Amino acid sequence: MLELHQFELSQYSEKVRLILDYKGLEYRKVEVTPGVGQIELLQISGQRQVPVLKDGDTVIADSTEIALYLEKTYPEKPILPVDPKERGLCLLIEEWADESIGTKGRKALIGALNRNQNFRTALLPNNAPDFFRSVVGALPGDLLDILGSGVGFGGDAVKSAMSGLKQDLEALSLMLTDRPYLVADYPTLADLTVAGLSMILKFPEGNYIDLPDSLKGKGIPGLADNMAYERFFEWRDRIYTDFRKPLLASPSTTGQAPTTIQID
Repeated sequence: MLELHQFELSQYSEKVRLILDYKGLEYRKVEVTPGVGQIELLQISGQRQVPVLKDGDTVIADSTEIALYLEKTYPEKPILPVDPKERGLCLLIEEWADESIGTKGRKALIGALNRNQNFRTALLPNNAPDFFRSVVGALPGDLLDILGSGVGFGGDAVKSAMSGLKQDLEALSLMLTDRPYLVADYPTLADLTVAGLSMILKFPEGNYIDLPDSLKGKGIPGLADNMAYERFFEWRDRIYTDFRKPLLASPSTTGQAPTTIQID
C-alpha cells in the first residue's frame, strides 16, 4: 500500500491527499513527528520536508513530484489535460498556487495564530503538556510578531501575505464564474492543488482533516469570513464533497478544542 509521510495540518500534504482520493488510491498516512521524525524522513528521502510518498521501494518527495509520479504510475482518472493549451495552463496554475497560496497562506495563518490564543492552542497536539499549552496560549501576540519578524513571519510580512491572498481569491472567484473547474470541464491538477492548499485559509466543514470540531468551517479572519470570496469557498467545498474521502473516525488526535473559540 502507498504510504504518505505527512503533517496532518500541512497544506502540501493535503494537496497530495486530495489527489490520492480523487484517483481512488488506497494509502496509509504516516504522521511525522517534528524533529525526531524528520531525521527519520531524511534517512528515507534525503530531505526533511513533508510530504513524502513511499510506493514499495520508490520514494518521492515534494508535492508536485508526487503528483506527476501518481499521474504517470496510476493514469486512471487523469489530472493532466491532453489538450496542449489546457495542459500548459494547468501546470502554470499548479506552480503559481504552490508559490502564492502555499507560501502566503502559511504567513497569514501564523498571523491569525499570533492574534488569537484560542486558535493557537486549539491546533496543538492532544498530547501537548498542560504547562506547554498554557505557555503557548499566554504568549502576547505582539511578542510573537516580533519573534516572527526575524524569520519572515512578522506583522509586515503577514499584512503583505493577506493583501496578496485577497487578490488571489478575487482572481480565482472571477475565473470560476459560470464554470465548474479552473482549466477543463473536469478536475485537473490545478483544481486539486488550489483546493488542497486553501485548506489553511478556511478549514473544510466535513470530517476530512484531523481537527477539533470547533475549527471546522473556521479560518483566517478577513478571508474565510469575507463574502467576496464566497464563490471560491463554495467551489472548494464542492471539490471536497465530490472527491475527498472523509476520515473513518472522528477527529481526536491533532488538537484539543478549547471550551470556546472565536476566530471569525
